[in-house]
Amino acid sequence: MPLSTLFFLVCAVGIASALVGGSEMRLSPRHALVTNSFLAYGAFVVMLVLPVTFYFYYFHGDWFLHYLVDADAVPSALALLAFVALAGVFVGSFALGAAFARRRPGVGWGGVGLCVLLSSSVLLWPERVGKVGDLAQFKGQFGLVDYGGALLRGGVAMSLYMLIGTAFLLFRIHLGAKR
Repeated sequence: MPLSTLFFLVCAVGIASALVGGSEMRLSPRHALVTNSFLAYGAFVVMLVLPVTFYFYYFHGDWFLHYLVDADAVPSALALLAFVALAGVFVGSFALGAAFARRRPGVGWGGVGLCVLLSSSVLLWPERVGKVGDLAQFKGQFGLVDYGGALLRGGVAMSLYMLIGTAFLLFRIHLGAKR
């Protein structure tokens, strides 16, 4: 799962989490980031999304970053800051969803759909995700292999974990919002 796909899917889950917990958002005067719905979404990001992101960055870095940057040349401190910034963006997606949940839920669900649509935009560039190698191989067009093998197995496993985790998260928030 390339970074752009993961990014937009998790933003969609953040907005959807706030919308599913919308009754809590509308009834509570508390800030959205101190609600039970956010705690559940935060646990989802910390315990599932960040490890999945780290897996793809560490084991398939150049492919994960769309061959835009040599993952091996990125200083580890900068990579850590990027992971923290990414988590911040995910928090922002929940806050955006909470604003929609309090005022215009229909627009929020449209935002979820837009994020899901944008997550599939990577398919417009099959040359970036259809071949696997490192940045030098991609630039020189040598030694690339078709998408498959360990990357395919990892992608299927991580996608399955994300799907199950998302379903559990939204179900948990839905049940919690009924109380």
